[in-house]
Parts: sequence; structure tokens; C-alpha cells
Amino acid sequence: MKPTSSRAARRLAQRGGKSAPLSVANLIGLVAKAKVKGVDKALETRGKRILTSYLETAQSYAMPVKDVVAEMASGQTAWRLGSAVRAEILKTPPDAVRKAACAQGCAFCCILSGGEGGVITGFEAAQLHAAVSPLTGQADGRDWHPEACPALDPATRSCRAYDARPMLCRSFLSTNADACERNAAGGAEQGAGLLGSHLDYLVVHALCRQTLKGITQVHTYSMAATAASAVAGDNIENGLARARHKPSALETACKDGSKAAHS
Repeated sequence: MKPTSSRAARRLAQRGGKSAPLSVANLIGLVAKAKVKGVDKALETRGKRILTSYLETAQSYAMPVKDVVAEMASGQTAWRLGSAVRAEILKTPPDAVRKAACAQGCAFCCILSGGEGGVITGFEAAQLHAAVSPLTGQADGRDWHPEACPALDPATRSCRAYDARPMLCRSFLSTNADACERNAAGGAEQGAGLLGSHLDYLVVHALCRQTLKGITQVHTYSMAATAASAVAGDNIENGLARARHKPSALETACKDGSKAAHS
């Protein structure tokens, strides 16, 4: 694996990068040492177990380490693992899922207060940008509400990037649609939240960042900015450059998710 900078090269050399090429076994060892700020030990340990299982599977199938690193860095690893946890949860749906009031056209959860829209990975940002780009020049969700996701159809309030929607969208649910409407207007009512798989996804991505520190960069992106850049006609390179977060965004998302899980 080629390091991304001279500083990264020095770090990789210190880890044995010059005497022995980076291996999946090395990555497993680095995961064991990784730390995620703002989450409790149980969540971090669970994330490590999930990520280590992925790496051990990759190792057993002799997956090239460069491909493993690429998946971890892009967020595809977090996406795969978060999706797997979500699928397990939905096999025996909890009350919040069985009693969900979510329906097509509700869309109040698609009002992205503050214009941020939440943390998504590079893998998700690329998928979302590709799905929304064909809508360039068309009316978008902001014609319904100024802070709505651009991927929305303003007439039907349905998502036009449904198959490419990020983990955040797939994880959100509510048992009270009226509360969602009031919350979209600035309220703070109970009834809405995220599946636990979303926190696993965030923690795994944070662990990937720590594991790959000094090897390659692991970014996150604003969902709202990614969709907006796509409908504005930006190419993916420029669009994602504008939507890229500061490193602290992922740490904040993990902290907020952990706090919500224990409230």
C-alpha cells in the first residue's frame, strides 16, 4: 500500500512498512489499538469486534490488502457492516420498527435543519451524487421547503435517490408523524430516532480512520451539501470537495450518537 504523504511514509516505515509490506494481519493489530473518542468502552469494543470480523473474513478469502484499505477508507466497510447489523435487527423488529409511522410523502425527516443533513461516508457520497446528478435543472426538495433534501420530489415529497440513500436515512424512524412535523419546525418532541445499527456504522468508520492513520485519509461528507452540489451540476470531484467535512464531524457524530443511545 503506497502511503499518501512523506509523513505517512515515515509512519508506515515505523510500523514495518519498509521491511514488511502492509498486511491484513497488520490492520487487525491496528484495530485492536484504535480508540474512538466520545463513546463508551462497550460501544468501542463492539465496533472493534465487528470490524475485526470483517478483516478476518477478508484475510480468509485472501482479499488484497490494497482493496481492504480502499474499502475502509471510502466507508464501504462501515456501510457493509452497518447494513448487516441493520438486517439482523429487522429480522426481529423491535416495537419502534413495528409501530413506525413513516410513509411515502411524509418527508419531515428530510428537512435538514441547519443545512447539514448529517454525516455520510465517501462511498455513500459518491452513490448519492451519482443518483441525484440527473436531476440537474429540475425543481428539487427545496422548492417545497428551503431546508429540505434536494433529492426530494417537491410535488410528491418522495425520495428520488431512494436506492442510494445513506445509512442515516435508512436508520431513521418515527412512531409519531405529527411529532416529526413539529420537530421539523423547531420542536423537540419524542417519538423519532435511529436504529442502533447507525451507531455501529459510525463507530466502525471512526475505527477505520484511526486504523488507517498515517496510511491513507478517511473522510466524511455533508449529505445536504453532496445532494445540493449534484443538482447544481457540479462534477463529483468538485462536489465532494465542497461537501467534505472537517475531521471533527465524525467524532461529534459518534459522541452525539452515544449520548442519544444512553438517554
